[in-house]
Amino acid sequence: MERSLERLIFASRWLMAPFYVGLVLALAMLLVKFVQELVHYIPGVLAMKESDLVLAVLALVDLTLAGSLVLMVIFSGYENFVSKIETADHGDRPDWMGTLDFSGLKLKLVASIVAISAIHLLKAFMNVSAVSKDDMFWLVVVHMAFVVSGVLLALMDWISEKAKSAHG
Repeated sequence: MERSLERLIFASRWLMAPFYVGLVLALAMLLVKFVQELVHYIPGVLAMKESDLVLAVLALVDLTLAGSLVLMVIFSGYENFVSKIETADHGDRPDWMGTLDFSGLKLKLVASIVAISAIHLLKAFMNVSAVSKDDMFWLVVVHMAFVVSGVLLALMDWISEKAKSAHG
């Protein structure tokens, strides 16, 4: 009875696979939006002011970072919680694949979120005349909350590693 229950629990990890397939579709949606933005900006690039061009590029960088974030979650989440991805002999395999544990994934996710938040904040600063003081205040508060959360997560992981090495 116990062994059957443990097999069922172990097999339940495959219930996560559709989530990762859904994230692949979300990545495709980000690609569609990226191409849409690119097609929207290209015709007017010669008439754009420099600040408008920088804002357009920041929008594209923002979508790229979001896509990278989703890809990290897909690869690492699938490998950590479902099954190994058998691509060890593939020349294009990212170095971090198969080595990024849950703790490393958390830190990379938080770093990506902070970078995305920083881009949103920079876009607001570049267009400061169109952003209310209240909106700017909350953008800064939210960004700082992400930064502080990232530092605290890194600190907790560092303390945890120190405790493990002291006991191990």
